[in-house]
Amino acid sequence: MGSKVLSLVACFLVVLSCSCNSCYGSARKLTALYKPPPMVLKYHNGKLLEGNLPVSILWYGKFTSTQKSIVSDFFLSLNPSSKTIIHSSKTTTNPSVSHWWENVQTYMKNAQKKQTHIILSIQTTDEKYSLGKSLTRSQISELSQRVNSKPGTITLVLTDKDVTVEGFCMSSCGFHGSNNMKNSAFIWVGNSVTQCAGQCAWPFHQPIYGPQDKPLVAPNGDVGVDGMIINIASLLSGTVTNPFGNGYFQGTANAPLEVSSSCPGIYGKGGYPGYAGNLLKDTATGGSYNAHGINGRKYLLPALFNPATSECSTLV
Repeated sequence: MGSKVLSLVACFLVVLSCSCNSCYGSARKLTALYKPPPMVLKYHNGKLLEGNLPVSILWYGKFTSTQKSIVSDFFLSLNPSSKTIIHSSKTTTNPSVSHWWENVQTYMKNAQKKQTHIILSIQTTDEKYSLGKSLTRSQISELSQRVNSKPGTITLVLTDKDVTVEGFCMSSCGFHGSNNMKNSAFIWVGNSVTQCAGQCAWPFHQPIYGPQDKPLVAPNGDVGVDGMIINIASLLSGTVTNPFGNGYFQGTANAPLEVSSSCPGIYGKGGYPGYAGNLLKDTATGGSYNAHGINGRKYLLPALFNPATSECSTLV
C-alpha cells in the first residue's frame, strides 16, 4: 500500500524539543564550528497529483454538521473560486489558506507539473460504524475505496472520537496511502479529543510531555476538529507531492520527510517543537490561528518546507 505515516507529530515533536532547553546547551559551540548543509526535499521523478483534484470525504462516526462544515470550508478555502467567494458570508483575507497552499504549488511548478486545484467532491457518512469501532489500517483502505477510488483522486477517511484505529496515539495521528492499481490516494485522520489530544491536537491541548504551558484556544471552538485540520493539512500536502512514494521527500521511501513533516510543531515565526510560534489571535474568541478561510473561518495550519529558501515557511 505504500502508506506514509504522520508519526505522533514527529515523535511528539522530538519530545517537545528535549523539554525545549536541555538539548541545546551542549550543541551551541559545535554549531559555530559546523554548519550542516541545507535540507533538500528531492524529487524522485514519480507521479504527482496535478490539475483538478477531486477530494471525497467519508465521515466514519457521528460528526455534527458544524464539525463537517469546519472541514469542508477548509477545502473550499484552498482554491476559492469566484463562485465560492460570492456565496460566502465573507471573502478571504491574508494570510489565507490559499496563500498557504501556494507553497505546494511551488513544488508542482518545479517538477513542471500543472497547478493542483482542490475540488471538494462526494461526502458520505457512515454513522452505523459498518466495520465496528476498532479499525485496522487495511480497513481504512477498504473504507476509502467505498467512496471514490478513481485515478487521480483523494479520499479522506475521518474517524470520530469513539473510533480506535491501528497505531492511533501509539505511532501516528494520521497517514496517507494509495491504491497503486488505480493510481488513487487516501488519507486517514482521527479525532483525538478523547484518546490522545495531548499528542494529536497540540497546541490546543496540554502536551503529555515537556513544558505544561497553557494550551491555545482552538480557532473554531472544537479542540478535536481543529486538531484534525492541522493533521489533514499536513497529510494533504504530503499526499499531493508524494502520493505513491516516489515524489518529493528526503530520507527513505519507507520513512520519508515530506513537505510538512519536515517542519513538525511550527506554525508561526519563532516557532519550534514545544512552542507554536507568534500567531494571530481572534479578539472575540481568543482563538489562535495563522490563516483565514471562507465564511469567516480561521485555521491553524502547519509550516511547509519552502524549496526556495530551504526553510520552514510560515504565514505569520
